[in-house]
Amino acid sequence: MVKIKQPQKYTSLDEGLTNQEVDSRVQRGLTNVQIKKLSRPIPKILADNLFTLFNFLNLVIAILIFWTGSYRNLFFLGPVIANIIIGSYQEIRAKITVDKISLVNSASFNVTRNSQLEKVDIADLVEDDIVTVKRGDTIPADGIIRSSNGLQTNESSITGEADTISKTTNDEVFSGSFVVAGQAQIQLTQVGKESFVSKISSAVGKEKRSVSVLMKIINNIIKILTYTIIPIGLLLFFRTYSQNNNVAKSILGTSASVIGMIPEGLVLLTSVALATGAYNLSKRRILVRSLSAIETLARVDVLCLDKTGTITTGKLTVKKTISYQTSEQNVQAIAQKIVEATQESNATALAVSALNVKAFASDVKEVIPFSSETKYSGFVAKDDTRYIMGAPEFIIKNSSSEMTNTIQQAAQKGFRVIAILKEAPTQEVLGLLLISDEVREQAPDTFNYLHNQGINLKIISGDNPVTVANVAAQAGIASGNDYIDMSQVDETKDYHELVKYYKIFGRVRPSQKSELIKAMQDNGLTVGMTGDGVNDVLAMRQSDCSVAIAGESDAAEAAADFVLLNRNFDSMIFMLNEGRRVINNVERVASLFLIKTIYSVVLSILFIILGTGYPFEPSQLTPINALTVGIPTFLLALEPNYTPPAGRFMHNVMEIALPAAICNIAFIVAISILGKHFNFSYEITSTLSVFTIGVIGFCALISIANPLYVRKQIMIGIAFVLFIVTFIFSEKAFGLQSILNWHYTYLYIAIFLTAWPLFMFMREVLGRRVFSRINWK
Repeated sequence: MVKIKQPQKYTSLDEGLTNQEVDSRVQRGLTNVQIKKLSRPIPKILADNLFTLFNFLNLVIAILIFWTGSYRNLFFLGPVIANIIIGSYQEIRAKITVDKISLVNSASFNVTRNSQLEKVDIADLVEDDIVTVKRGDTIPADGIIRSSNGLQTNESSITGEADTISKTTNDEVFSGSFVVAGQAQIQLTQVGKESFVSKISSAVGKEKRSVSVLMKIINNIIKILTYTIIPIGLLLFFRTYSQNNNVAKSILGTSASVIGMIPEGLVLLTSVALATGAYNLSKRRILVRSLSAIETLARVDVLCLDKTGTITTGKLTVKKTISYQTSEQNVQAIAQKIVEATQESNATALAVSALNVKAFASDVKEVIPFSSETKYSGFVAKDDTRYIMGAPEFIIKNSSSEMTNTIQQAAQKGFRVIAILKEAPTQEVLGLLLISDEVREQAPDTFNYLHNQGINLKIISGDNPVTVANVAAQAGIASGNDYIDMSQVDETKDYHELVKYYKIFGRVRPSQKSELIKAMQDNGLTVGMTGDGVNDVLAMRQSDCSVAIAGESDAAEAAADFVLLNRNFDSMIFMLNEGRRVINNVERVASLFLIKTIYSVVLSILFIILGTGYPFEPSQLTPINALTVGIPTFLLALEPNYTPPAGRFMHNVMEIALPAAICNIAFIVAISILGKHFNFSYEITSTLSVFTIGVIGFCALISIANPLYVRKQIMIGIAFVLFIVTFIFSEKAFGLQSILNWHYTYLYIAIFLTAWPLFMFMREVLGRRVFSRINWK
């Protein structure tokens, strides 16, 4: 590990920095400014929407068309510019909303300044600040420990090792690590961009999941097109030019071909759909840290739950005290003294503190901080007597049959059992605290819904498996019998088999949680993890998608893809549905974008072989693309569609796109042959071709819009009326001949009447003969 800078001067632990000293450090830039934002900056959003390969191609095409002087053919830039504006606006709006709601969730720390304890935001910390950290906190910057109360940290985010590290006075701590036990006062020595983790982040941008499944598929399509568009475009241009010796006409035909191959709106639509999903979630006070996680959550096969805070409310109450060889009040007093000594603030500690009994008269010589690995905490008194409190299974060495039965019966009733022990030097059980937690009122309905949606629910908890099983039965997750005590499982046991047969895992150590999730992933499952404590962090980082309950642990919130600021686990239903809406709608409308890509590539190759020019110009396609693809897809992408994703993106897309593209190719080739035979003008054949593309586009649009609710019927009806109007009044604007030219009206009617039957026939033939035999994965 790299050595961090030592302080030039030790700040007083009692006094801290003065206001003047803080101001001086702020002026010198020694503040803990965070370099990692929860959302992309606005310039980055604009740049990502503007500077793309396809936008560059469009720009080159626009320059060439401008050179020809055919300015109406520049209309194709309209949808391109509109896509950039709409996409940027949607993402910026989502960013602003997420950033506002993130302020509520910004980390703050207890800092000693002017001899007082203050709450200071992480970004307002300065070098040499004295910061108090406790279990569950993330270390805000590099520093030196000035005083420690059993501090233990996890530095897995830095070293990759998940082992707990004990820290003492004058030891170094690093930003990005988190406290798993104890407390400490730390003097910050390297803040902001100078911290160890910030320097690593600047050198290597490392994200947990940067690209969604949808974006991977679409990017692969684009990668193939990238190697296809330029050579085909060049071949078509030179082939056309060799036939007509007209540079301008060759440029316009080639431009129409290349523009047709570019699915310019598909990537943008996917990004906008994900950004809109984040915006919708933020309105429900759900913080989204990763856009791709919205999609991942919708694809989750297994959702692993921590008991406290998710299934239950987390509001613990000591319902009963059982004493042995001492009074109940003394048992409660010792438990309260342990909480006071360790200064824990978790739900169990708060329940014990609420007993408010007379203080236990004993001085503390040494603190034993709570650890998720050992499952206990305590203190050593002046006379070297150890008092510890924790899970009975972990700390009681020789339990009587009567005590064992008591513990089991309490666990079966859903109580969390805490044992209070005295070791001086032999072990003596002083008593048991029976702590209750209430199941969330809406939990059974929420879990029933998730189960019905095909999501397998499992509970991974540090509590007694019998207690957890009882709670799970109350919540309707499992029968209460299929559980296992992980403290009794041999380290060599194959977890891949365990995760297949059990739904409830109790007494799980943090490292085991992570290993269980990895085993599920190795079994080919997409795994989600919910949690609220520091003991869940490793598992959340291992999972494909993680959800944290706000307000419990900074480390858990920092590791999560989603943070429930509303602390309402019922929001999982909305989150799941929002992800499914994004996936299903993008898959549904993607076919409309790829229709023109397919037919443009095939037609370009055909006309290169035949040696004839491309059958239409860019301007002629502009209104058709807008009416059959551009506008409808943005409206359909917002439709509610919550069915589970089938994971058949290419199958679903090609089921519509390929038949429609083949219909277009057949019609356009036939029109070219007829046009050559009957000496139709270029204006007539190009208009007939574009009319065909529009009619087939509406056939595809109707197919993907099913079921045709009234609002969809209105949308398609208005689009079709505008389509007809375009072919009557847009000769000067777009270069389309009027369909009211009676010499050719019969051809338009023939195309209109045969388009739908041919499209459905091709769907049927391809569906039975081709799609059923192809593995599209």
